[in-house]
Amino acid sequence: MRDSVVQADCRTKKVRDWLLALLRYAVTLHDADKAAILVIADEIDRLGSCAEDRSAFKFFHRTSTELCSAIFEKQNSKKSAVLRLHLKRIDDCRLRCAFEAAIDADTSPATSDAEKMRKRGAQDLWKGLRR
Repeated sequence: MRDSVVQADCRTKKVRDWLLALLRYAVTLHDADKAAILVIADEIDRLGSCAEDRSAFKFFHRTSTELCSAIFEKQNSKKSAVLRLHLKRIDDCRLRCAFEAAIDADTSPATSDAEKMRKRGAQDLWKGLRR
């Protein structure tokens, strides 16, 4: 049982590393960052495949390739759909907002709520300082 918990933690950490690597690539667009994404994706795919057929599970590698292409060509409407789907998959709100900002995504309902909170916070910022 302990081994399965350790493996699950390892997978979770790898997926988070993958998401952060994608965010980094969205910010930098450097080939080295893209290569790092693919290395992490291959590691995750190996974790998800059975010992007999390691080549069968390629979800993260395939998805990484699609996402990197979409990030690079974000004006393409088909590519934008790929990015929107990826945004929906990200559970961590902070990571999702950071990725959304990095790709200059269209405002989603979650972002518009966050934007409202920021604007309201900016207005309330000076409230206590006025006399």
